[in-house]
Amino acid sequence: MRRVKRKFLIVAGLFISGLNPLWATSSQKITSNIKIKGDSSKSLSQSQKQQGVLYELNSPEDLFLPSRSREVLVKTYQKVNLDQLENILINNNRTIKIYLEKVDQAKSILRSSLSSWYPTLNLTANGIPQYFESNNYNESSLIQDTSSKQWSSSISAQIKWDLINPARVPEIASARDSFEKSKYSYSIVLRDLKLEAKKRYFNLQKANEEIEVAKKSIESSTLGLKDAEIRFESGIGTKLEVLEAKTQLARDQQLFNIKFGDQKIGQRSLAEILNFPEDVTPLIGSKTQVTGIWDLSLEDSIIAAYNSREELESILLDVSINNSNANAALAASQPKLSIVNTSTSSFAKGELNQISPNTSNTSSNFSNTIGLNATWFIFDGGNSRSLYNYNKSKAKEAKLNFAARRAQIRKEVEEVFFKLESAKLNISASYTEVLSARESLRLAKLRYKSGITTQREVVNNQRDLTDSEVRYIISVTSYNTLLADLSRQTGLDNIKPCDIKVNQQNQSDIDSKSNLYESNLIPLCQL
Repeated sequence: MRRVKRKFLIVAGLFISGLNPLWATSSQKITSNIKIKGDSSKSLSQSQKQQGVLYELNSPEDLFLPSRSREVLVKTYQKVNLDQLENILINNNRTIKIYLEKVDQAKSILRSSLSSWYPTLNLTANGIPQYFESNNYNESSLIQDTSSKQWSSSISAQIKWDLINPARVPEIASARDSFEKSKYSYSIVLRDLKLEAKKRYFNLQKANEEIEVAKKSIESSTLGLKDAEIRFESGIGTKLEVLEAKTQLARDQQLFNIKFGDQKIGQRSLAEILNFPEDVTPLIGSKTQVTGIWDLSLEDSIIAAYNSREELESILLDVSINNSNANAALAASQPKLSIVNTSTSSFAKGELNQISPNTSNTSSNFSNTIGLNATWFIFDGGNSRSLYNYNKSKAKEAKLNFAARRAQIRKEVEEVFFKLESAKLNISASYTEVLSARESLRLAKLRYKSGITTQREVVNNQRDLTDSEVRYIISVTSYNTLLADLSRQTGLDNIKPCDIKVNQQNQSDIDSKSNLYESNLIPLCQL
């Protein structure tokens, strides 16, 4: 018997020693491989040095809910530049922090799954200590009365180690793939939020530029109204010309009011995604301008999107997760073998069921049991097979989703690429339109002062200029947004700085003839 026991221990030891490298590999992998794709955040200290006071703004407490008006009153305005946007977003945005927590949760589940390679130790203590006392009275004279008086305690320890567990490996594989998928989910959300933050930034820039256009239009319309009133009082002009000038001024004031509202909405929208404090509102630190040129062909952009899109990697992980879950479901009905060692120690002082219990009498006991436990679900009503088929079907579904998402990614890249090309042409066209509208307004005013034309022509040209300048700002904003979108689609920052040379001389010639505006147009790039 001892020989059998000895052989068993040797075999078990060899089996266990052979598993140790697997534990080490699994534990090392989970602790070292925690880098997240697409996370370009810098350390806070480094960011503070680069971004100045921006990181001194503490985001509101998670569970803070303002209850007084002064707590939501805007007291501070903070300038934000485009190159600061990404770092502020990564450090402040709560959605990003939520997905980082999801990564930690998946990592904890993986570590929990890895624990199945290790033995379990259960410790049970009874009566630490406990006292028992009782008296038994019998009416029959043949049986004497007895009593019990005893202090007792016991402790038991059990070590259990699964030597064979077919479900263990696929369960760990599923947990590891889920952990990797959580990192991809973080990267996807990070990219989407970067794009959304840029869109809000560009929209706020647009609102600011449109306000400036409205202000200049109001100035021009005010001067036009004064001229019309002077001409009317002098008997040269008509009442109709005065009314037309007033109408144009009212339109410009309405435009200003609308754009002023858009500016306030844009500021709070940007503050929300950057998670600024309740009393801080961001200001744009730069004016609208073309951010660059996409320096990649359509075909190369599509390939780059295929190689960098975490959505595809995430779907491939879905295939692997479902296959692992299928194997785990089937393995649940397979035999399991465990080695169990149970040690029990007890102590008692006193006696039970005695005529005169001796309370000083002591006794102790120790026992140790080691053996193998085997379990095998012979029949489970087809549950394991059904779960296996279900997860295999989910894996096939994921493969179809991969193909569909691949086609969608190409469509998205092509759509943004062609829109970007169209927006590029639209910038040049709208730029030319503004220059022509400025010159037309200058000539219309000269004709009006010379008495050749009426105020209506001036008003119409003023309206055309305002509309053309707004359209130009919109075209630049649309181009910048599409450029940021294409960068997000491909996962590349392949944006080349633009060369500002086109039409500068032409614009200078026109501006030299006109005092309508002191500032030049948004610089036009060599697109």
